[in-house]
Amino acid sequence: MLKRDEMLSHLKARRPVAAPSMLKCDFGNLHREIELLDSAEASLLHWDVMDGHFVPNLSYGAMVIERARSLTKTPFEAHLMISDPTKYLDEYIKAGCEAITFHLEAVPQPVSLLREIRSKGVVAGLAINPGTSFSAAAPFLKECDLFLVMSVHPGFGGQKFIPDVVSKISDARALAGDDLIISVDGGIGRSTIAQCAQAGCDVFVAGSSVFDESCYTTAIAELQRTARGT
Repeated sequence: MLKRDEMLSHLKARRPVAAPSMLKCDFGNLHREIELLDSAEASLLHWDVMDGHFVPNLSYGAMVIERARSLTKTPFEAHLMISDPTKYLDEYIKAGCEAITFHLEAVPQPVSLLREIRSKGVVAGLAINPGTSFSAAAPFLKECDLFLVMSVHPGFGGQKFIPDVVSKISDARALAGDDLIISVDGGIGRSTIAQCAQAGCDVFVAGSSVFDESCYTTAIAELQRTARGT
């Protein structure tokens, strides 16, 4: 497992990062899916955790992530779309997540939790939904290592990208400078990734645009090439 500083260096050195969203993988063949993603040289695996309360869907929990941890050395980010992330924080750290992101909508005063995550040697991420203004998150960016902009309404994969959120990426980059890792999640593919990259995004969470393709290596490489504008 990478410690916080190592994880931040890992992500910054590999920008732009196409991070496969494990919500879209074939869980009946999880071991094989991870082997294919390792072969594709994915830099980050993004685990969407849903509790059926904060979002209207259930996914998986720390036990699944912990079992997957033994299958790969690729870093993990847990995206906690749950109502009480503080309660379950230690479970996801124990499961082997190098980054943990929770929602401002779930924790409106997030500073103490962001600091707790950092104090445990883990990258601290704060996410906002499409309906939440950037101004609501702006006061807390200095406490974040990672800022995740949702470009769909959380809860289900395969949704259409919401272009209005791109301004949040550019606002975050202008306010926080280059040190902050900015991520976008939802509807990311070759037709949408460039505008997010141009706005200053570093990490692009990609579900269908990776897992619906026949070759993950090609899919990830093409996403990252498009983000670079090459």
